[in-house]
Amino acid sequence: MKSTEHSGRSGNSRASSVAAALTAEGPLSRALSGYAPRAGQQALAEAIEGALGRPGTLVAEAGTGIGKTFAYLVPILLGSGSAIVSTGTRTLQDQLFKRDLPRLLEALDRHPRIALLKGRSNYLCLHRFDAARQSGEVRAPALLARLEQLRDWADRTTTGELAEVALRDDSPLRPLISSSVDNCLGGDCPRYADCYLVKARRKAQDADLVVVNHHLLFADLALKQEGFGELLPAVGTVVVDEAHQVPEVASRFFGATLSSRQLIDLARDARLEAGAVSGALVLVKDPGAELETGVAKLRLAIDRYPQRGSWESVRVAPAVEEALAALDEALGKLEPVLKELADRSAGLESCWVRARARQRDLAGMTAREPDGVVRWYETSGKSFMLHLTPLSVAEAMNELRDGIAPSWIFTSATLSVGGRFDLFVRQLGIEDAATVSISSPFDYQENALLYHPTGIPQPSDPDFVPRMMDAVLPVLDCSGGRAFLLFTSHRNLNRAAEILKRRTELPLFIQGHMPRHRLLKAFRESGNGVLLGAASFWQGVDVIGAALSLVVIDKLPFAPPDDPLLEARLKQIRDSGGNPFVDYQLPAAVLALKQGVGRLIRHDADRGVLVLCDPRLETKPYGRIFRASLPAMPYSRELRDVARFFDRPHVA
Repeated sequence: MKSTEHSGRSGNSRASSVAAALTAEGPLSRALSGYAPRAGQQALAEAIEGALGRPGTLVAEAGTGIGKTFAYLVPILLGSGSAIVSTGTRTLQDQLFKRDLPRLLEALDRHPRIALLKGRSNYLCLHRFDAARQSGEVRAPALLARLEQLRDWADRTTTGELAEVALRDDSPLRPLISSSVDNCLGGDCPRYADCYLVKARRKAQDADLVVVNHHLLFADLALKQEGFGELLPAVGTVVVDEAHQVPEVASRFFGATLSSRQLIDLARDARLEAGAVSGALVLVKDPGAELETGVAKLRLAIDRYPQRGSWESVRVAPAVEEALAALDEALGKLEPVLKELADRSAGLESCWVRARARQRDLAGMTAREPDGVVRWYETSGKSFMLHLTPLSVAEAMNELRDGIAPSWIFTSATLSVGGRFDLFVRQLGIEDAATVSISSPFDYQENALLYHPTGIPQPSDPDFVPRMMDAVLPVLDCSGGRAFLLFTSHRNLNRAAEILKRRTELPLFIQGHMPRHRLLKAFRESGNGVLLGAASFWQGVDVIGAALSLVVIDKLPFAPPDDPLLEARLKQIRDSGGNPFVDYQLPAAVLALKQGVGRLIRHDADRGVLVLCDPRLETKPYGRIFRASLPAMPYSRELRDVARFFDRPHVA
């Protein structure tokens, strides 16, 4: 593994169109208001330019503020090859395609064929939309009214993207009017010629640059692995942004999942399709209802256990075994009915195929656990998901990467620990990758402070949260709110929220009380709010300016020791002669901490205080590794230094 570290100054003086584009005299400076050349961005762009289209892998860590989006887009747009860019979320995907790309294309005067491609659930399915309006499945007046509003949009849209009508992911209408891998009829669909998803995929196949997200990228790789064709074109280069998310996303796609939603959707879709065929509904109705009852029975049986855990320890419980048997029996009744009706319509045939697949999935969740995988479950509300996850995706990744592109570039702000990329490259099986690390250009020495309070007990102490909040409340007084409080568990979050409700008048914004986007909007608008968040707020959240001037982190983010995936991975490392703590737990926690810390300074004019409340930062030898992996900033254990920091006038 070849490694290079940059402090922000390019060491390559070779002139190129990419280097010229990013200078003070270049087209970006002339055309884009607010654009300023950055040495780190130029260094990253040169490293990426050298990797484009050439066999091999580049892993590039780019600190916050480098401007890595332009650093990879400019070489792609000025080059002659084709590329796929994958982002972490659909929001980032839209931002890149609808904001960043148009600005760059105009500034560089380039005209490649570009395409935006999302997963199928993001597009209106005309066949299912027609069926939903005719079936009577939608009864609630508000949903019926919304369905009629969507009809007007459906007559006008050219893309069919549900984002155009801001239909939330958790809307009960979404699964009714979009398709899934399970229920798509493909070429047998009566509306296939008008299918928005098919049109989007055709456009992507013909494009020079395709923007996707990680879930779609790995869905494509999983399809290739199973021999079912492909979603994406073969290209010269794949750039994976927010690459720190890749190991987890890949493990989900190279495994298998059986969910309550899959089963409920099967029962509902069987009724919906049967309703369009004379005499079929009466045959499907009772076994479909029995399947729904079986799902509810299994969810109730799992309810007495933690929300996430090892499936092996739960499935042998008498109540769970009984519920699994009832579910298997219900599927056994529905499948032959659908088989008899399969030749009556393409939709019923699809439901029959799905019923057989769910029977196989259920059998896989009750058989002996295969080697190299772990079975686990998770529950939320009335739903459950049963997972079969590989402990390593390295072999699958190595087999499949060449199927899309010879050149792969992984980039993120958090890929290394102490300057080493060992964990990330080992997880993906890319130990031969070239690596580069470019530090953030932000002036943390001048604009940030790391405060580590005294007097807080160990995180295992029952009084940890109250004592932590005793230390945090004076800091909130100094900052006037404007704070993120990030927690490693919902339990700590909820305990802290109860304390804050009693002891401060500052406006509180608590994860779970409203959707994430609304919570962030309300926090920004408050001007002095305190937002309490868990895992999903540690990354992918940008609050620029004085609205966020304080980030508090409760504990060093070691994964819970009873997590079933972690337990299995640590056992595998131990069995192979490795050190689970050094090889996995510590580097994974450092990378997670770097993500949380990254919320504080998002712009070169931002200023703020980082508060780490875990005493292990000082009491354990590994605390030095955490400190060394963070941006270098002043460190204090004195509250007066926090007060002095917030009283100090800002120096531009």
